[in-house]
Amino acid sequence: MTPEELWKRSGLEGTYEAWSFGEAPDKLADLVLRGIKTATCSAYDLYLINNEPLPQAGDYSVILDSNEEAVCIIKTLEVYVTAFDRVPEEHAFKEGEGDRSLEYWRKVHINFLTNELASVNRSFDENTKVVCEEFEVVYK
Repeated sequence: MTPEELWKRSGLEGTYEAWSFGEAPDKLADLVLRGIKTATCSAYDLYLINNEPLPQAGDYSVILDSNEEAVCIIKTLEVYVTAFDRVPEEHAFKEGEGDRSLEYWRKVHINFLTNELASVNRSFDENTKVVCEEFEVVYK
């Protein structure tokens, strides 16, 4: 199903963005559908470089799988920017990956953010700003 078809079927009004999770879109979309993953993060610098607005509470997103098929619709509940080394344990748990620990989250996200920033000739360190987003599924 396309993002447009899912949006129309949902009966929701307003606008939305359609996107997939970075390195493992199918696995992470499945965690969202199962209610395990209720948060995500991305590199703050990418928003600046691409001149994109930060996500805002109340925003809708259609989550896509690796085939760009619509999986579900989420609504952003909270967004904050913080240094990588200040991301709280609670956020790591809400991301729902691995054993849900902050240690696991940091290990995985160091690799993810290093690669993401390298693609725009930026480097990662513990002070790198990240955009942390919490959300809920509003339509499956």
